[in-house]
Amino acid sequence: MFRDKRYVLVCTNERAADHPKGSCTNCGSLEVRERMKSLLEEKNLKSRARILATSCMDVCENGAVVCVMPDNVWYGGVRPEDAEEIVEKHLENGEPVERLLIPEEMSGLSLFG
Repeated sequence: MFRDKRYVLVCTNERAADHPKGSCTNCGSLEVRERMKSLLEEKNLKSRARILATSCMDVCENGAVVCVMPDNVWYGGVRPEDAEEIVEKHLENGEPVERLLIPEEMSGLSLFG
């Protein structure tokens, strides 16, 4: 059951608006999460994917951040209007949305390996 499902982690960490690291919530991540949840419902995909809120995933400069597991695909700068493309391309068809990918060298963390 769990092996056949994708887990979409949406950072919903919130910091003060003037915090130097920024905040995914201030970048619209709550709206991204709600839109993705609605799309899964509309498209009858709840058995294939689950949308989960997370706290900070340490790539704040790329907010709003979304990670799709077990694919280990990291998206940055995600807006609510990008949700449909992620759901259709990635969750339905297994194709990452190239224009939203966080480059591996930007992460500075062992997110990809």
